[in-house]
Amino acid sequence: MRILYGVNGEGMGHATRSRVVIESLLERHDVRVVASGAAFRYLEGLLPVVDEVLGPTFAMRDGEIQRWATVRQNVQSISLEAPEAIRHWMKRAQEWRPEVVITDFEPLAGMYARATRTPLIAVDNINMLDRCRHDREIVDGHREAFMVARAVTRSMVPGAIEYMVTTFFYPRPSKRQTRLVPPILRPEIIAAEGERGDHLVVYSSGEESALAALRASGVRCRVYGMRGGPTEGTVDGNLEFRPRSNEGFVEDLRTARAVVAGGGFSLMSEAVYLGKPMLALPLHGQFEQMMNSRYLEREGFGMASTELTPEVLDRFLSGLDGFETALAGYEQEGNMVTLREVEERAVAAAGAARRDLRRERRGARRRVRRDRSSTDDQRRDRS
Repeated sequence: MRILYGVNGEGMGHATRSRVVIESLLERHDVRVVASGAAFRYLEGLLPVVDEVLGPTFAMRDGEIQRWATVRQNVQSISLEAPEAIRHWMKRAQEWRPEVVITDFEPLAGMYARATRTPLIAVDNINMLDRCRHDREIVDGHREAFMVARAVTRSMVPGAIEYMVTTFFYPRPSKRQTRLVPPILRPEIIAAEGERGDHLVVYSSGEESALAALRASGVRCRVYGMRGGPTEGTVDGNLEFRPRSNEGFVEDLRTARAVVAGGGFSLMSEAVYLGKPMLALPLHGQFEQMMNSRYLEREGFGMASTELTPEVLDRFLSGLDGFETALAGYEQEGNMVTLREVEERAVAAAGAARRDLRRERRGARRRVRRDRSSTDDQRRDRS
């Protein structure tokens, strides 16, 4: 089966998750990838066929997403750069003729699917915003941001035959063709065996107020994510600033007592899988992160806060035993369930499309025969 797979390039969560799904599909199918930004740079050397396309980006200021600046920025980029590039890529894709399209929040792959009537399946966590019901407790204080985020989400990948939403929390779906499935995790996380240590893993860009709160706690903190961070580890009291290292991060996460980080879904789902309580600090202006963080707190897996202060951190540390108890009840069999369901849905969609095409062709042949018969009858009548 020929599968076109689109990967959004804003943030690395889309790329790392999609790599796992694509490598699984490649064991039995022909898969070609279209990706933008960071996702393209990450995937191009790891997968057989990866095409680069223009993708959406966020305009940021002081750590906050600027909504209207983001809209203007993307409209300008599309109007200046996209039309010819899109036409060229669409032609290449049509020559290959994929039987099904899967997209992780990448709009161009969805555009191709709609234009060619190819079955489209969405696999991501962001459609949680639009495909499920969220009560007042989740939305409270952020309704405008929620409405904007939901509208943007709805516009990115419309028309899929199924939306497979990866999640560790399960609100009620509000729309048909919505399936909630467990998160897709990196193989390193699946292979890791959680162990209770005495340090915090902190993923932070290094705001001084946050670092001050961590210093005041006296708890050992292994800090990642610093902009322009160290090439070698450095120590400042109870803070250990770690250089970028996938292996080192996974080991520190595996053996952590808890995690302090933003509200991004990927790290949050990894912490939940490994049984690590999390203090989630969602990015301002990013309702999806706020939603993730509030559901994390509702499940009892940690806390959500808009800022990191000594008081907030102390409250989080005091609740670790309770969070660990709740996390002990979380169950997920690696990626097995989600990968199986993605492939099954893709195969079923391609099969249904082939049957529909055969029916259309049979119908077209019957119409041609009827038209010919009618024409023959008219000729005989005239003669």
